[in-house]
This record gives sequence, C-alpha cells and structure tokens, in this order.
Amino acid sequence: ENEGVYDNLIKYLLMARSKAKDPTIDNSLVYAYSKLEKIAELEDFLSNTNSTDCAKVGDRCYAEKLYVSAKILFTSIKNNAKIASCLVRLKEFQKAIECAKKANTPKTWKEVCIACVEAQEFRLAAVAGLNIIVHPDHLEELIKVYESHGVPDEIISLLLTGMASDRPHIGIYTELGVLYAKYQPAKLMEHCKQYFVVFSLD
Repeated sequence: ENEGVYDNLIKYLLMARSKAKDPTIDNSLVYAYSKLEKIAELEDFLSNTNSTDCAKVGDRCYAEKLYVSAKILFTSIKNNAKIASCLVRLKEFQKAIECAKKANTPKTWKEVCIACVEAQEFRLAAVAGLNIIVHPDHLEELIKVYESHGVPDEIISLLLTGMASDRPHIGIYTELGVLYAKYQPAKLMEHCKQYFVVFSLD
C-alpha cells in the first residue's frame, strides 16, 4: 500500500486468501480493488462469502474520496445514511433523497439539503428541507445556508410550504417574518397581521 502497487498486492492477497480466511486479508483486498477502481471485481467479491468489515473499509474509502466503492460497501450493509452521503458526493441527488427517506434522520436530511442547495438543485433541496424545518433546533442553521448562497427567496418559499404542513411550529412563522424584514419588507406587515395570534403565543 505504501508503494501503491495494488495490482501486485491483489495477486498476493488472493493467494493468501486461498490458504487462510482472515478479515484483514479481505479488508485489504476490498480496499485494493477500490483504489484501482476495479468496481466489477469489488461487487463480485462482496456478492460471495467473505469476512470483510464493510463499515470499516467503507469509512476508509469515503475518507479517501473513493465514493463509488464506499457506496457499494455501505449498500451491502444497508447503511442508508452513509449511502446518502456518498450519493451527494457523486451528485446523484435524486437517489440521495430516496436514501435519506429510508434513513430519516435530521443529520442526513441536512447533509442532502445543503448539498442540493450548493448544486442549485432547489426542488430537491426543498424536499429535504421540509424534513428539517420541522425541527426548531435545525431551522436557523438551514436558513443561514440558504442566505450564504444568496438564495433567500428559496428559503422563504420553503418556509411558506412548511407553514402549510401538518407539523408547523412557532419558529417557522417567526423566522419567515425575519426573512421578510430583510429581503421582502413589503410582505412583512401582512404576515404579522395574518399570524398575530401565533406571534402573541410566542
């Protein structure tokens, strides 16, 4: 590995594997396949009996930006949160949304949403964002992401959609008022009048 001679390493590991079954051998073999982007060989190996620690090698591949291999490894153990992380790095945003639905954690939704905003995939960002803004603790951070990318209209639209959901909370109304004051002041007074009862309960 230090010398980067992975072709020779693979030959050695396959020979060693014929003599002994050991997780270290399988982990190294999977990593070598990943480094050489031998995806077909990697998939074939994982489809057969092996003792690979897919989580451990997957994390290593992810850290080294070998996202295709990492995705395959995480898929083999059905770790949807980490599959979603790989997919956004591969810019496969629609598939990332589907994995985020299965993982269904604020952390995963946030990661997917931010990646979509950065890629200007605002429709998909909104799908992810609706699953974040229902959590008051994450709302302010998400708003800052949209503002830092210069798209306040998109977060305003997202909050408006969130108000019509079945899980709105006071923070959505309040933050929307703040955004109106900063970016669309003509709409602020009407917003305050319309939701006066909500604000008075805060």
